[in-house]
Amino acid sequence: MAKTIVVKQIGSPIRRPADQRATLVGLGLNKMHKTRELEDTPSVRGMVNKISHLVEIIEERD
Repeated sequence: MAKTIVVKQIGSPIRRPADQRATLVGLGLNKMHKTRELEDTPSVRGMVNKISHLVEIIEERD
């Protein structure tokens, strides 16, 4: 079983650059306080790091 992380959107994309909004949509987030369970890959980690001010990692699962 692959490792996963649970990501929650904590910030609004209003008045943010278009690439940050697109990164949120790419992670499957588009509304405040929405959570997603994503596979823990370097590409997903990079997306989370890019918008770390808009999301938080709630949990890391094995």
